[in-house]
Amino acid sequence: MEDIIIHSATIVNADRTSPNQFIWIRGGAIRRTGSMDLLKQNVPEEIRLRAVMVDGSRGFFIPGMIDMHIHGVQGADAMDGTAEALETMARVLPAEGTTAFLPTTITQKSENITRALEKMAEYRAAAPENGTAEIAGAHVEGPFFEPSKAGAQPAEFIVKASVDLFERWRQASGNAVRIVSLAPEHDPGFALTAHLQRIGVTASAAHSNASKALVDEAVKKGLSHVTHLYNGMSGLHHREPGIAAAALLNPALTVEIIADGVHSHPDMVQLAYQAAGANRLCVITDSLRAKNLPDGVYDLGGQQVTVAGDKPYLPDGTIAGSMLAMDKGFRNIQAFTGCSREEAVRMTSLNAAHEIGIAERKGSIEAGKDADIVWMDESEHVQKVWCRGRLAATAEQKGGVQP
Repeated sequence: MEDIIIHSATIVNADRTSPNQFIWIRGGAIRRTGSMDLLKQNVPEEIRLRAVMVDGSRGFFIPGMIDMHIHGVQGADAMDGTAEALETMARVLPAEGTTAFLPTTITQKSENITRALEKMAEYRAAAPENGTAEIAGAHVEGPFFEPSKAGAQPAEFIVKASVDLFERWRQASGNAVRIVSLAPEHDPGFALTAHLQRIGVTASAAHSNASKALVDEAVKKGLSHVTHLYNGMSGLHHREPGIAAAALLNPALTVEIIADGVHSHPDMVQLAYQAAGANRLCVITDSLRAKNLPDGVYDLGGQQVTVAGDKPYLPDGTIAGSMLAMDKGFRNIQAFTGCSREEAVRMTSLNAAHEIGIAERKGSIEAGKDADIVWMDESEHVQKVWCRGRLAATAEQKGGVQP
């Protein structure tokens, strides 16, 4: 079993920055961390002599980022329903600092969603333990939406929320669904929302025209999350506070934000940070298969999406997903809000780990957790990434380290 010791490192977790540290990695997990003064005391000499030693004195180390809302990257999409697409996502994403993610479905025919979730279950069962980003479950975005707020969700496949339909998908996924995005006003009696809470799945408000009052009522039934704040929802209005206001004001809600400067003006990202705080915000990408590829025309759920620069859009001009990478989101959230580096770690890793139920093994660099570690230089660009203890990406290998 290979031992890796990163020494002389600065570790940035959500609660503190610790300089001059070591990180002892063994068997895909972090065995121990601590001050360099305690290295000899905490790591036996025979292990130090044979371990791979990594000089971490330049830059800093953060826990692997967790993207809880991503459709695709580099030509692959979760809705392709193939092992190849999922493997591409898992191999490529570490280059942007992502070590765990939720492949996200889109509003489509029920059988298409079923096939995509079945393939995720198969992939998770057969996937290698290390060396690629982990598929930590699935995010089902739709089809339980309000048609007038469909955005890039194909409106012809929208249906009312159904516990029975969701349960068929949950079974198809191998019980791996972690988030369901839905319009609260189309969940009769909040039946699905309450069901999701009972079984430990996050219910998230999305593509909805609900009032703040209705959202607050849904929170009492189990709603706990808001999908891509400001986008696809009733917005801020001084006489009719909608979902956006509920997201900012209700302390029971965690809130996704696409910090790309396209989906939301940087000032609106700052407003979210000042109102909700770093403890409730989760940076996500909502990225498409076109990410990492040249400008052009691509498919999203059977729709034509044109990508020009950082903006993907439908033929009618509707914005459709993003080109954002998580490492850029990490830099942007600091630039837009003035938050600390520690808070950026919280919003790109720890909050998501808690929200999708994996915080016992991800979201921070500490003993006993998965060795999901991102090494950044002082300009906050990714230098190396370890996924469960195995080198998965370097600055020179943007497509991911080949197994």
